[in-house]
Amino acid sequence: MYRIFILILSISIITACNKKDDYSHAKGHGMKEKASIVGSGLMKGKASLVGVGLIKKKSHHSVDETLNRLEKKLMDLDFIVLPRFKHQEGAKERTKIKLRPTELLLFGKPEVGTHFFTSNQTAGIDLPMKVLAWKDAKGDVWIVYNDPQYIADRHGIKDRDEIIKKMTRTLDKLTDFAIKKE
Repeated sequence: MYRIFILILSISIITACNKKDDYSHAKGHGMKEKASIVGSGLMKGKASLVGVGLIKKKSHHSVDETLNRLEKKLMDLDFIVLPRFKHQEGAKERTKIKLRPTELLLFGKPEVGTHFFTSNQTAGIDLPMKVLAWKDAKGDVWIVYNDPQYIADRHGIKDRDEIIKKMTRTLDKLTDFAIKKE
C-alpha cells in the first residue's frame, strides 16, 4: 500500500512540475522527467521516474563504456547477454537520420525471470530485462530500465514478492556499478 501511495504522490508531483518546466525531449510520452523522484522509493535520490515503471540514472561514462561495464558484470555473474542493439547505426544505415549514441542491452537469468512466466506468461513481452543507454543533447549519458515491480503489476503477478525484491536489488546494484565514477 505504501508503494502505491508513493507512486501516486510521485505522479502528482511530476504532473505539477510539468506545468512549469519544459521537457521537450519527453513530449508525447504522457509523463516527463523530474529528477530524484522514484515511484518505488528505492533509489534514494540516485534515479528519477521517467514514466510509470521506468528507472533512469545518469552515467559518468560514454554510452559504449557504460554498457561495456554492465555487460562485463552481467557475464561475470553468469547472466545470458544478448547482442547489443545500436539504434544510431540502424538510423544511419537505413534512414540517413543522425541519432546520438543510443544502445539497448538485453539480458536475463532464467533461474529468476522464469518465475514471472509461471505466474503469467505475458511477462515474456517485458523479459528478458533490458537497459537503454543514450547521450542527450547536452552530452550527458543516461540509462533507463523497467522497474521489476512495474512488470509484475503490469502482468498481474502477485505471488512473486521475493523474486521482485531480488530483481530490484540486483538491477540497482548492476546499474549503479555501470554508471559509477571511478
